[in-house]
Amino acid sequence: MYYKTFDPASELRELIKCYWILESPEEATPERQTIVPDGCMEMIFHYGDLYRQYLPDGNNILQPRCFVIGQLTQPLEIESTGITGIFSVRFHPGGFLPFTNVPIREMENTAVSLEQLFSNDGLEMEQKILNASSVTERIQYIENFLRNRLTDANTIDRIIKTTVETILTANGQLTIETVSKQTNVNRRQLERKFATAIGLSPKQLSKTVRLQATLKMLLSKQFTSFTALAHENEYYDQAHFNKDFKELTGLTPKEFYGDQLKMSALFYGTE
Repeated sequence: MYYKTFDPASELRELIKCYWILESPEEATPERQTIVPDGCMEMIFHYGDLYRQYLPDGNNILQPRCFVIGQLTQPLEIESTGITGIFSVRFHPGGFLPFTNVPIREMENTAVSLEQLFSNDGLEMEQKILNASSVTERIQYIENFLRNRLTDANTIDRIIKTTVETILTANGQLTIETVSKQTNVNRRQLERKFATAIGLSPKQLSKTVRLQATLKMLLSKQFTSFTALAHENEYYDQAHFNKDFKELTGLTPKEFYGDQLKMSALFYGTE
């Protein structure tokens, strides 16, 4: 299995966190993987075989070949149907807003095809990405496409940028009341702006960021016990830690610790 990340061009760095590719032959791909929310929307291109997505109601669907996945508020279970070949654009929280007219909140937990989002322009760009012979070509095509759609780099306002930075710096451990005081913006205003730009409330983003910080410690084995891990990441108590963990991963910390951790790290940000 081959996984690698790439930096975006300087003028897109405020909006795009990175590009990544994942390639794997059929026999080396795990049967099912759990994708954990990380606060970042993704634009996915399957130049390999498609992935099956398992729904909360027990049914499953094939994901579109090319799509944007909205903000996740719950674990996403997927499974390869063959050979894996994925190119992805991972946006910063709020980073996808300048490129679409579709309300971000309406995309929650949903894979939306590029045709739905960008019409014929999306279909044309899909073919370029899928038929490209290298990751360098794919990055060139997607950056040209996104630059042409970027009418205003300042679409994400100062309040959103400042608040997101505050949440990230604190690893999601601050209360929303504290965040509101530090940014000097009232809570209701923050929630309205976050719903529009990010598709999550400040509390949801904080919960997600704190979990990601916890997963990084799990991945690097920087903890002595799950109780110590909960304390280190400033959960109220073990019950609070277990509740948030299961809500976002679908498993308890003990159940999750293993192969799932590594695969989730590959797909969603805990590099």
